[in-house]
Amino acid sequence: MIPWGLLGQGFKAGLEIYKNKKKADIAMSEAKLLHIEKMKRGEIEFSGKISENQKGDWKDEFVLLTLSSPIFLLAWSVFAEDEKMQEKIDLYFQKLQEMPWWIVGLWVSVVAAIYGLKATDVINMNKGAK
Repeated sequence: MIPWGLLGQGFKAGLEIYKNKKKADIAMSEAKLLHIEKMKRGEIEFSGKISENQKGDWKDEFVLLTLSSPIFLLAWSVFAEDEKMQEKIDLYFQKLQEMPWWIVGLWVSVVAAIYGLKATDVINMNKGAK
């Protein structure tokens, strides 16, 4: 003997749970859209997913150390009065200046991408400064 009343109640409960889940999904989607609109208008800062994704990320630190290392070496060579190190640093900057423009541009693009800048944003900032 099948308890049809109990089965019907279970079906109704399942249907109600499904409806509530759909309502929650719609509400969450609307909340995300509202949040994005507020960020677009500048009412709130954009920090959500990017900061979440960058937790434990080592790329930023690597780029910062790579870009800072010549400055640290230069300071050390000046204060330690190490002539050989000073010559090597001078050679480093000379070689850096002689690099093809496309390698430098590629490097700048990668660094900008890591820090969340787009080339178009940088260009627009420069146009606005003129």
